[in-house]
Amino acid sequence: MVELLEKNIVQIGAFHLSIWNISKIILLIFFVQFILRILRKAFTRASKRSESSESRYNTLYLILRFVITLLTFFTCLDILGIKLTVFMAGGAALLVGIGFGLQNIFNDIISGLFLLIEGTIEVGDVVEVDGMVGKVKRLNLRNTQVIDRDDKIIIVPNHKFIKDNVRNWSEYKNKIRFTVKVGVAYGSPTDKVKALLLRAAQNEPRVLKNPRPFVRFQNFGTSSLDFEVFFWSEHVFRIEDVQSDLRFAIDKLFRENDITIAFPQRDIHIKSGVLK
Repeated sequence: MVELLEKNIVQIGAFHLSIWNISKIILLIFFVQFILRILRKAFTRASKRSESSESRYNTLYLILRFVITLLTFFTCLDILGIKLTVFMAGGAALLVGIGFGLQNIFNDIISGLFLLIEGTIEVGDVVEVDGMVGKVKRLNLRNTQVIDRDDKIIIVPNHKFIKDNVRNWSEYKNKIRFTVKVGVAYGSPTDKVKALLLRAAQNEPRVLKNPRPFVRFQNFGTSSLDFEVFFWSEHVFRIEDVQSDLRFAIDKLFRENDITIAFPQRDIHIKSGVLK
């Protein structure tokens, strides 16, 4: 039964709405926002003074914000006279009905909490998921914003990082190894090919000097002698540019030293005879 009282109060059972209650809720929300702003500034200053990464402080702030927001929501319900047990009892049947529809959302939120707490993926990391390579721009509770090599923002659900195989290229800082493959014509001097490949890698400024690049004679191919030059670089996100410039350098050195880059060849034997 709805009761309209003299002091601008509306009461429906345990639900108790008044100007004073609304004022308390508004003041509480403003106070919480003020506290969150202070925490944000404090974590930002601490991250600049500390040796720890900025993403660690951002992770702690996101977790605190989630907890504080949740507690604020329950406090507002309590001010209005709404108990959590009412939701649990009255909404049980409804939750069962919509539970399957919300399953993925809760899965993403729980996955996001694990990512934030464990710190396996941080802002600025270069990751490869579903064949896409990108840099983590923002890590939220439900999804992660990743910027790909075309500077497009990709929204990745957090459960992808927990359920699927994800390659974090930033896990081992400055120790990522890459390769460039090349095939030369049969008869080419292999020692000279190796020396030229090493020279091209060592002259590339974005290739690390330590660990040193090295060359492998991979195989005797169908139409070529197959080589592969291995190198390390810290320019992980734009590594295709490094590999491209390295191929330009290899092609130039091979031309200057009369080394022929192989191409597919086939020998055709024609058998002639007299038709009867």
